[in-house]
Amino acid sequence: MLMGVRKDIWFIKDELETMQAFLLTAEAIKMKDILLKVWAKQVRDLSYNIEDCLSEFMVHVTSQSLSRRLMKLKDRHQIAMQIRDLKLRVEEVSIRNTRYNLIKTEASNSVGEVDSYREDVRNHAASNIDEAELVGFSKPKEELINLMDVNTEDGSPKVICVVGMGGLGKTTLARKTYESKEDIVQKFSCVAWITVSHSFFKIEMLKDMIRQLLGPESLKKCLKELKGKAVQVGDLSKYLMEELKDERYFIVFDDLWTIDMWRWIQEFAVASNNRKGSRIVVTTRDMGLAKECSRDSHIYQLKPLQPVDAANLLLRKSRKRQEDMERDGNIVEKLVKKCGGLPLAILMVGGVLATKKVAEWRQFYDHLPSELETNPSLEAMRRMVTLSYNHLPSHLKSCFLYLSIFPEDFEIKRRPLVDRWIAEGFIKARGRVNIEDVGKSYFIELINRSMIIPSRVNVEGTVKSCRVHDIMRDVMVSVARDENFVYLTADDNLTSVTEENFRHVSYHGRKFLKECIDWRHVRSLTMFGERPIEPPAPPFSPSTGMLRVLDLHGAHFRITKKDIKDIGLLRHLKYLNIGSAKAYSNIYRIPRSIGKLKGLQTLEIRMTDISRIPNEICNLQSLRSIRCKKTHWFYLGLQPSMGCLMDMMYHQMITGNSHEKALKPRMPCFRHWSIYKGVSVPRGISKLQELQTLEVVDIKRSDANAIKELGELVQLKKLGVVTKEATEQKCKLLCAAIEKFTSLCSLKVNTSQNGSLEWLHSVSSPPLSMRSLQLVGCLGEMPDWIGSLTHLVKIYLGHSELKGDKTMELLGTLPNLMLLRLRQNAYVGKSLVFGARAFPNLRELDIFYPDRVREVIFEEDTSHQLAKIQFRGGRCVEFIGIKHLPRVKEISLGLEARVAKLGVLQGEVEAHPNHPVLRLREDWSMHNIDPSVHEAQEEELANFRRQHQQERSAHNRKWWPWRRRAQLVVFVHNSQGSNVEDDGDDFFSCTSHDEDAC
Repeated sequence: MLMGVRKDIWFIKDELETMQAFLLTAEAIKMKDILLKVWAKQVRDLSYNIEDCLSEFMVHVTSQSLSRRLMKLKDRHQIAMQIRDLKLRVEEVSIRNTRYNLIKTEASNSVGEVDSYREDVRNHAASNIDEAELVGFSKPKEELINLMDVNTEDGSPKVICVVGMGGLGKTTLARKTYESKEDIVQKFSCVAWITVSHSFFKIEMLKDMIRQLLGPESLKKCLKELKGKAVQVGDLSKYLMEELKDERYFIVFDDLWTIDMWRWIQEFAVASNNRKGSRIVVTTRDMGLAKECSRDSHIYQLKPLQPVDAANLLLRKSRKRQEDMERDGNIVEKLVKKCGGLPLAILMVGGVLATKKVAEWRQFYDHLPSELETNPSLEAMRRMVTLSYNHLPSHLKSCFLYLSIFPEDFEIKRRPLVDRWIAEGFIKARGRVNIEDVGKSYFIELINRSMIIPSRVNVEGTVKSCRVHDIMRDVMVSVARDENFVYLTADDNLTSVTEENFRHVSYHGRKFLKECIDWRHVRSLTMFGERPIEPPAPPFSPSTGMLRVLDLHGAHFRITKKDIKDIGLLRHLKYLNIGSAKAYSNIYRIPRSIGKLKGLQTLEIRMTDISRIPNEICNLQSLRSIRCKKTHWFYLGLQPSMGCLMDMMYHQMITGNSHEKALKPRMPCFRHWSIYKGVSVPRGISKLQELQTLEVVDIKRSDANAIKELGELVQLKKLGVVTKEATEQKCKLLCAAIEKFTSLCSLKVNTSQNGSLEWLHSVSSPPLSMRSLQLVGCLGEMPDWIGSLTHLVKIYLGHSELKGDKTMELLGTLPNLMLLRLRQNAYVGKSLVFGARAFPNLRELDIFYPDRVREVIFEEDTSHQLAKIQFRGGRCVEFIGIKHLPRVKEISLGLEARVAKLGVLQGEVEAHPNHPVLRLREDWSMHNIDPSVHEAQEEELANFRRQHQQERSAHNRKWWPWRRRAQLVVFVHNSQGSNVEDDGDDFFSCTSHDEDAC
């Protein structure tokens, strides 16, 4: 009976929604196909429910043994009922479509609407040419004409691409160039402007090109010759190619979308028999398409307007002066930032603001997201973004809408984003291609299509993180909400919402209306901001049983053990991140129930105090990534209990017992505070055959058999280990494991500041596929096997105490090395010499706090690709031979950087033909220094520091023996309750009034 009621509710709810859509469609069938939209929404929601049902079946029902099957009878019965109802609902949706299909909708309606959208945007861009010319487009126009090289009147046709996101002004720039009399009209015998529609007709486009390039009479002549037979595409293109053979022509193809479209155009537009220096300009949003059209050197990437130009354009369009903004001047900056430097967005917003008083601008800014949906004056801007979204292939639409989960201006890192896409099922493996590589290709494709903006790029040119344009995000949030895809919660959007089946929920504030969401269907939960008031802690409940992704990394509150105690109930979980980056998570143990999460793929427990991985993890054979490293030994977000510390000190004072076993308070958050601390891994780790990332493993605290098993992880690509105080036997076992890795691309080995890594010399056959290597600890000499790492791109060395010329000779032979980072005490020689014909591919050099280096010498014919040098801290260093670096672009002198003969360095920089930039910190006031005098002063200072350190260590051993044995941290508070922090490393201070921290 109950199941029948639920089925009837579904039926009448869908029936009512379809009736309402039917009535609206009957009135406005020519404008929008709302009936089809509603029907698709129902089918989409139904497909989600079917997926949930199948997932439930896979988790609860599938079992091999008869006893397990008998225990699952209840689950089987429930799933059978779900399947029965879903089958009925599928039939009802199908029948309903037939029932209401009285109004026939033509397939061309949607295409025509898309074309009208495109035409509106094109016309609007053309009408704004004069306004845009006022600010910000003079220099791009000059640069584009220089790139075209219009004065060269021989050679085959050259194709130049203008690339940028929608609304950036590509059409405006191309139009201003096209209309330039002195550069285009007077230098080319025939010109044409072709707007490429999404569903263009080849014959009509060819006719238009003949008409513009050769004149109306030529078109009549061509058609007259073809009279009597059907006009074919081949006939027109052949005629066009023949007539253009001896002409110098200039053609603009505006708003190109697909590679197939370009390949057809290329057949006749880029004629190989034309040697008159013709030019073709293509505007597109797709960088991948641009690279297909022309060489990288012929691609002009249009940038957003600078803030000053954008503000001037906004004021001019709104017919306001700077004097009018004196009372509320920062509102212009906010509006410009919101528009992201897009001329179209600025002109649209400026047109609306022209009708408002300045006092109303702030209110308009606050309501801009809703204005985009309702204000007719902003319709062109919304269409511009919607067009980009609609043109995405189906496999990218969900990936793009998923980005609306993140807050405005949030930097979205590629790696966790791809992991989340995989967990959500948006990415499917293709053949032998790794699923992570497929996800990365999706990410790059969104960048190439100008849907997201790269924000951080590494030395190899790989985009590591991105941002979403504010206007793009506002429209994206609207689309995601309309499709019941993402529900965002914030303090300012708590409106009453009817119950909907949103699939992804993201907290952006402290308040939330739980009644708005059917939590049974939520697939991802992401936390940003403070702990929500509603629903109460924990952040998830058993009703969220279909969760695939739980991400607490962006939370601004401490995650506690209580919050994750029921984690085993989330049987469908594939991505779990319980480490808060904003407030150190007060978690010191993973619940054993995590062993029930059979489908878990990614486990992120960084920024927690977890010191060991439980044995149950070894049963999660789908795991591909475990990240558990600690970043710093001090973290200001930690708030341990002052009462617990006082109890410990009081107990020792009254008992006189300072032994470690005298008192064992529950103080997990004080036990391991070091950048070199990792977690111990259990025996059985070799069962995780899908594991590709594992960091950071504490070798000392891990079982010897577990270390040995690491070598059996054949798919491991990234490994981080800590070897502080590890035994020689365990280090040898680690060496043997490293030799077995065939797929390893990244290796990080850390020990204490004075620890030794000399055991690495015994590695006989390192992973030859390694691309990144980080070694922190004493090496003495560079291991010989590093010279065999021909694929190595990045190397990071710290406290290595490397001596002699062997180090630089060996590193200099690595053919693909792009990044070299030498941190404190990495190299103890006096001169760091970059020899002739060494470092052939080095792009970036970082030298931080060199203790003994006095000279950095670049010999002639060295480091031809070196573009950036960073130097910070340490003793006084002289740079010699900057003139020998042909491609150097930037020399950055950071915090506490001291340079000998600075005037000589500045002179070399100024005289360099590449015009590099010498960056100095604002507080940097170093002048020319005599190295010999400065060296004597520094040696004296170093002796004083060593003596002070010895005295302080003796003082610690005499008075605070309990501190060394119990590994405690002392907190000092004054009467006002604020912090008193010592400038040494014996004290760590923070404020706490929370007794639950222990």
